[in-house]
Amino acid sequence: MGIFFGTDGLRGKVNEELTFDVAYKVGNALSILKEKPTVLIGCDTRISNTYLTLGVASGAMSGGAKVIDAGVVPTAGIAYLTRTIKADYGVVISASHNSGEYNGIKIFNSEGYKLGDKEEERIERCFIHNKTNDFPDIGTYEQDFTLIKDYRDFLMGACARPLTGKTIVLDCAYGAAHRVAPEVFRKLGANVIAANAVYNGLHINEDCGALHPENLVRRVARYRADMGFAFDGDADRLIAVDEKGNVVDGDMIICALAKYLKSKGKLKKDTAVGTSHTNMAIEDELKKDGISLLRTDIGDKYVLAEMLKKDLSLGGEQSGHIILKDKSTTGDGILTAIEIANMITDKGCKMSELLGVKLYPQTNVNVIVEDKFRVMNSEELSKEIIRYNAALEGKGRLMIRASGTEPKIRIMVESRDRELNEKIANSMATFIKRTGEEV
Repeated sequence: MGIFFGTDGLRGKVNEELTFDVAYKVGNALSILKEKPTVLIGCDTRISNTYLTLGVASGAMSGGAKVIDAGVVPTAGIAYLTRTIKADYGVVISASHNSGEYNGIKIFNSEGYKLGDKEEERIERCFIHNKTNDFPDIGTYEQDFTLIKDYRDFLMGACARPLTGKTIVLDCAYGAAHRVAPEVFRKLGANVIAANAVYNGLHINEDCGALHPENLVRRVARYRADMGFAFDGDADRLIAVDEKGNVVDGDMIICALAKYLKSKGKLKKDTAVGTSHTNMAIEDELKKDGISLLRTDIGDKYVLAEMLKKDLSLGGEQSGHIILKDKSTTGDGILTAIEIANMITDKGCKMSELLGVKLYPQTNVNVIVEDKFRVMNSEELSKEIIRYNAALEGKGRLMIRASGTEPKIRIMVESRDRELNEKIANSMATFIKRTGEEV
């Protein structure tokens, strides 16, 4: 991570941390890294998207870039289209799962992969030192809102069999999936109940979508659906709900897909990639089927880096970022939902029969702090972490990390004893608050 870029691009409150000037400099930096690049830009539904799209576009054009504005497109759609139209960069204006006052900038290279830490640092150096590229010939700007049709066709082609007879609830979080996800599933033959599937940037992610699966649970029960899928604002996350109303998180999805892909001979090296947050029960469950689990730092770009390094086909995060590398270069919630529906149809069974894993209880607590890096570098905090992990030895684990996008310290305690988890998590939260308040 750099100074401005976090685990998933650059993010902040609009006109506070993330301004038009910052967007302009990011766009202009792309024209410094590559002469006269073609830059594809897409966004979710936030009301600040036009403002920031024009900021990135203006900066890029001032350096001679050709800018193509694709309008509202899921993040994975921009990654896909960047490759297919042979653009040099794909830019997504989105703050993913965050609320409407936030926005962000994610950047993909010409192959559809998110920029690595070193590339992000090169961009940062361009605008930290106020280095700008004012090319004598201003670049061009055009809109092509039809490009999303190519992404829709790709998604439909990813389903090996029709979904006729399946009733599926989709929670589109008022975000980028609001049109394309219902369209795709209907064309695949499913009976679709679409919720929060209108263009409403004021309420994106608000009490809906992947962060609030309880709403999906109620709708699945109400319509007696076979399954439900909830996306976040830019549709790169997926949380599912089975026909019994059980929430299926990213860990369970990875587990089920890993077993399914192995049965089809499509799980490379019989290995899946998770993160340090992946539930210990998933690792135990995969071992039963002869599948190894590799762990990385939190962040889907680190998962992908490990997959590329080891030439693996499946990886993801508990939060619902699932990467099917043989089909996509980044996390794609809609594609993952299609893969799950296809798996259930192929097996001829119910979702609860394939995606049910008894997870170890986890307690997650977020603590807001003024300076997360100072807290994380505290020697006293390190000693507390060592002390509690020693107490959990053989029974569970404690993880403390700084949020990559917000001023928060995240605490996770995992063991078979829920009460012990809560006790340790609350104790650590109190310690971190006190540490954060110290001068």
